[in-house]
This record gives sequence, C-alpha cells and structure tokens, in this order.
Amino acid sequence: MKHDFRPGILWLCGLLLWLAAAPAHAVDAHAEFFEKEVRPLLAEQCFRCHAGDKQRGGLTLDSRAALLKGGDTGPAVVPGEPEKSLLVKAINHSEADLKMPPKTKLSAAQIATLTQWVKLGAPWPGDTGTARHPGKITEEDRRWWAFQPVRGVAPPEVADGGWSANTIDRFVWQRLRTEGLKPAPAAGRAALLRRVTFDLHGLPPTQAEIDAFVADTAADAYEKVIDRLLASPRYGERWARHWLDLARYAESDGFRADEYRPTAWRYRDYVVRAFNDDKPYDRFVREQLAGDEIAPDDPDALVATGFLRHGIYEWNQRDVRLQWSSILNDVTDTTSDVFLGLGMGCARCHDHKFDPILQKDYYRLQAFFAAIQLHDDLPTTTAQQRKTYREQQEFWEAMTADLRAEIDGLLIAERDKIEKEAISKFPADIQAMMRKAAEKRSPLESQLAALAYRQVEYEFARFEAKLKPEVKKKLADWRSQLADFDDLAPDPLPTALTVRDVGLAAPPTLLAKRGAAATIEPGYLILLDEKSATVDILPHSTGRRAALAAWLTRPDHPLTGRVIVNRVWQYHFGRGLVATASDFGRLGEKPTHPELLDWLADRFVRDGWNFKKLHRLILLSSTYRQAATATPEALKLDPENRWLGRANTRRLDAEQVRDALLQGSGELDLTAGGPGADLGKPRRSVYVKTLRNTRDSLLAVFDAAEGFQSTPQRNVTTTPTQALLLINGPFVLQRAKALALRLRKEQADDAGRIDAAFRLCFGRAATADERATALAFLREQGKKAGKNGDALADLCHVLLN
Repeated sequence: MKHDFRPGILWLCGLLLWLAAAPAHAVDAHAEFFEKEVRPLLAEQCFRCHAGDKQRGGLTLDSRAALLKGGDTGPAVVPGEPEKSLLVKAINHSEADLKMPPKTKLSAAQIATLTQWVKLGAPWPGDTGTARHPGKITEEDRRWWAFQPVRGVAPPEVADGGWSANTIDRFVWQRLRTEGLKPAPAAGRAALLRRVTFDLHGLPPTQAEIDAFVADTAADAYEKVIDRLLASPRYGERWARHWLDLARYAESDGFRADEYRPTAWRYRDYVVRAFNDDKPYDRFVREQLAGDEIAPDDPDALVATGFLRHGIYEWNQRDVRLQWSSILNDVTDTTSDVFLGLGMGCARCHDHKFDPILQKDYYRLQAFFAAIQLHDDLPTTTAQQRKTYREQQEFWEAMTADLRAEIDGLLIAERDKIEKEAISKFPADIQAMMRKAAEKRSPLESQLAALAYRQVEYEFARFEAKLKPEVKKKLADWRSQLADFDDLAPDPLPTALTVRDVGLAAPPTLLAKRGAAATIEPGYLILLDEKSATVDILPHSTGRRAALAAWLTRPDHPLTGRVIVNRVWQYHFGRGLVATASDFGRLGEKPTHPELLDWLADRFVRDGWNFKKLHRLILLSSTYRQAATATPEALKLDPENRWLGRANTRRLDAEQVRDALLQGSGELDLTAGGPGADLGKPRRSVYVKTLRNTRDSLLAVFDAAEGFQSTPQRNVTTTPTQALLLINGPFVLQRAKALALRLRKEQADDAGRIDAAFRLCFGRAATADERATALAFLREQGKKAGKNGDALADLCHVLLN
C-alpha cells in the first residue's frame, strides 16, 4: 500500500489534531493542582469546622473518603459532576440553608478552583483517610518510608534465564514476576541508540553514529556508546536543563516589567560545567547553598549561589518588608522541594495537615537563610585576579581624577535629587533605614535598606536621559576625553547573581503564635533532629548555610540520595520510582520499587555521589534496553507500566524538538556558553534567552518550564496549538527551507535527496514504497506550485513534522 504525500500538510494537520484529542496522562498535573491550589484552600477555609474532631453538620473534609461519605445532608461531592455536588452548591450560597462558609462567601477565584477540582473527579493524591493532629510527631509519622534510613538492600536471587544485565534488573524481574508479567524484548539497535542519545544529549544520533553502532558486533559496543555520550560536552548541556527546571532558572525578573538579568547565564554555564566535569552531587549541593562560605576564593562556588537568586523579583515593589519575606519564602520552598523532596510551603502558615512537618520546621529551615544579602556586584574571580584589577584600577583613577571630578560635579546634584525622590516613595520606616549610617543599621535594616536601594540604582541608570541638552553635551565632551585613557583601564571583572551574608549575626527569624512572636533558631526537620542546628560562625559569614549544606549531604541522610536518584530515574524513564519527584510525603505516591530505590541511593552515595556512574548503571540495564511494545495481557495488567515491563513511549520535550529540527536542517550552532542568544538564533535551546514573559513560541507550546517555580516534572500535552505551530509556524517553515537547501547542496538528484532527507529526519533510509511516493509528490507538487514554489521544501516540511 502506497503512502499518499499529495495532501502533504493537510494529512499531517489531521493526524496531529487527532492526536491532540487523545487524553493526556494528567495524574501529576492533578496532584500539583490539588497540592498548590485545592488543599491550601480547604485547610484555610474549611478545616476549622470540618476536620479531625470538628464535624459541623456531621461533615469532615479532611480526606476524599470523608467527602464522598458526606454529612447529615448526604455526600459532599459527586466526582466529575459539580452541578450535583453539595459542596459546590454550598460555596456558591445557592440555597438559603446551605452556605459554606456561612457568613462570608468565597471569592470567585476560590469557587472556580473548587468547582474545577470536583469536575476533575476530586483527585486527592496520597489520601490516607484523615488529616494529622497539629503540633505532634507520632511514631506512625516516624515510620513513613521516606524518613527511614536508606537500607543496604541485598539484591534478590532470581531465575531469569540470563535476562538481567546488572543488579537493577534483578529487582525489576522479581516485581514483574510477582505481578504476573514478563519483560518486553530488547529494542532494536537503531531505536536504542536514538533513545539513549536523546536521553544523554537531547539530540538525535547522526547517520554515521547509527551506521557505526549497527555494524559494531563487539560485546561492549553499547557500553562504548554510553561512554562516548557521557564524555561529550553535549551531555552537560542536556542534563543542565533538567537541573535548571528545578532551580526555576530564568534570565528575567518576571512580573510586568520582566527586566533582563544580564549575568544570570553564568549560573547556567556553571551547571553545564558541573555535569560535564562530573562534579560529585554532594559538592554540587554545598556550592549552591553555601559556595561563598565553603570556598570563598573559588569563583565557581560563588556563581553557584545563584541557585538562591532565581526567584521572581519586582523592581518597583515599595512594600520592601513583604518583598523580602517573599524572597525568603521562595528560597525556603525551593530548597525543600529540590533537595528534600518535601513540599513544605503549606507549613508556612500552619502545621502541615498530612505530613509530619510542623510550622516550626518551616521557619527552622528559613532561619538558615535569614542572613543572606543579594549581590549583583561581587566579582567572580580569584583573589589574585582581584588584586591585579585593583592595582590597575588605582593607576587609572589617579590619571583621570580631574576629569572624573568634573563629571561627578556635573551629576551630583541631579543624582541627589533622584535619590531623594526615589527614597520618598517608600514607607517612613524604610526611608529611615535608608538614611541611617550603614554601621548603625541592624542586620535586618541592612537587608531591607539594600533591597530598597536597588530601586534607587534603577532610577540612576535611567536619569541621564532626562538631562537638559546643554548638560548632555558637556557630559559627552568630558566622557570623550575620559575615553582617551581607556587603554589604561582594566577590563571590568565578571559578576554574577550571588549572595553572601549581611554579617556575622543574622536577623531573628520570628514565628507569630496567638499574637506573640517566638524567635526560631536554625534547625532541621524536628522528626529527624529535634535539637537546634550546631552552627560555626565563619570569618565573614554566619556559617548557617554551610551547616545546612553539610546536613543535607551527610551520607546517612534519608532523603537527599533517594530524591536525586529518583530524579535521574525519572528523566531516563519518564516516571520516577516515586512518581511525585518533589513530594515524598503522604500526598505523593509511594515508590513502586522501594528496595531498588534504596539500593540505588546507597550505591550512589558509596560511589562518591557520582552521576556518570549512576547513568551507566541505569542505561546498561536490560530494563532500560527494552522495546516499547506491550502484549494485550501486559496492557491489561499494567496499563501505566508501573512495573517496568517495557519502555515508555515518550514525546520529545520542547528543547529536543527544537534542537532536532535545527540539527536536521544543518543549522544547529554548537557554540557553548556565554550570554543567552536572542530568540530565533540557531543556538542549542539551553543557550537561548529564557525570559519569563517573552518566551520562545516553540519551546512554550511544547511545555518548557516557565521558571516561576521549581518544576520537578513538566506537563506533557498534545494540543491543536502544537500541530498548528508545526504546520504554520515560521520557525519550522524556515527549517524546511534550510533542509531543502542542504539537500540540494549535498545530493545531485531527487532520489538521493529523498533518501538523505529520511536519514536526517528519521535516522533510516526511505523504503522503496516511501521513495516512490515521495518522488511522485515532488513531481505533482512541483506542477502545482509553479516557478515560485519549492516542492522539496514542502516535502521536508512534512518529514520534519
């Protein structure tokens, strides 16, 4: 049967729109919606009357089972049918005797959230039946799997007929047999190479790489491929992107202004280098939380603290106290999500309703960060480089003192005016801090004054545009004279978004309780260690973040190793052994293979927290090398492939789509590092500017992380917008034209061009049937398009899609 290329784009459109109608796996999205939107709303508005021992109207709302059971008037929720649900009627105050809350109606947004939740089926991930009693850590809490020590598990003995390639497979085989399943056959060599190359590089393999692997009959052929991929700089670029998602990395502020952050890219390059250099994970963690404390003379370690700086920022927020609180909350939330795999944000206002995380725990963690001060001006250089710079700078200053005095004299009055006007926009108490001598400020006053003064500096950077023309001319003349001394001036030292402590003392961390405020000392999860943390003050810092980093990277920590090993597994298989990668609590899912998770975590730490060894272990397993085919029995017994009896079929993610298009067309620019490239440039996607409010359209539509918060797992959608962008979007049309141009340069006739196009797009030659159909398409399309058309570009467009 021949393929019909003649309807070309229309056929493609129909196929993609049909795929868009298929339901996407939404479990993780529903869990996030419940965790971020629904659960806090229920806790805030409902639990005071309908949770635990409080059962007004016989109704409790602290578990899904209680919702379905309902109270005196019947079930509170009919999943999927909000119009039939008493809860929805009650929050709308649609009946006189059925109002929740009874006095004040919820906002329209809150009503919409609960209505949408019921419409989704009232998902309640990790429902354990009831909420916890506040303020208590029980023995049951301590027995939760994630808080248990990582066990040195003995791998099971299995009779698998030689299927197991390494220890991972023995755990998987045992579970498959328990569930009545068998593993899928091994994937074909070309398919396996494509899979592992996309996994480690984010790019498809070249035809030369495919041909070499298929032809290599040596027993270690696949092992050599993995070693080659891990040794390439492309590996760090791919795996840095995963970490940047977790770190909520972006190169702009967010909010309406969305100001560009010109040095944010240095953190991105640090992460790329860390993966390529195989930096041990424990060191990686310590540098990002406390690089300035543990290695003050290491430029890389200082850049690493940018992890704490990637939250959103509103440059003209006059409520500085609120803004500082938001910054500390963002740092606290992100640290707990990324390193502990625990969503602690709910404990900001009250004890966690389901996990053994007390409100005090939240502020014990935040106290580690209480002393930080934001810096955009710290040189990311060695002490010797700074010394050389100072010497040259002092010489230049001596030679230009008179000119600079003239310039300063011209501007000082205007700057004073701008400063006074800018300071006057703040509340009176903040103004007082800003006017106070620096040495007389308390640590908190220093932090708030510095944060507020960033807005003054913002105004300084723009005030010269408002100067009178005669002042501008005089200023330009003097600066022209000053430029004559440029050859004496040192090159500016590189800077990055960093932090360091405000001093040797930290501001108090306060927890308000019933009108009073208690001072909270730095400490770890009370469930794991009730005592306050032991912190050693350093010569220029409180030492608090270094203490936290040391605790997180203890070899016996129950969470750190498990969390990162699970993330690596997730990126290779599409789903972690714990499906909720940043929630190891009761609202998350339990591990499908708990013994395997512990064995991997223990092995990872004993291997020196080494990522590349972990990759090799996973990728060399027979589990990873399975085909994606499934028998009807397997689909029936394990439709979600929880027991790993086959490979998961996965859509390419946003960066893989974009980079594969550029590689296929021959345009991909592999220049590494440096400032983010403008949107539309053919750089690798990891090096394209990541702007929160102005996003690359292709990356955005294929669910790239937005950078507003830590993203442990991206949404995977299939939508009409994706289909239409691939069909009509200028980026894809340009790649099709570029591929056609490449084919004309490299191949002499249409038959060669067709075969080369299939190899570039699919990693294989065209079949005889495909070749004949494509030739017919080129003839027919050429007749229809006429002189101004490009039938080859049209064919390339279909193949690229």
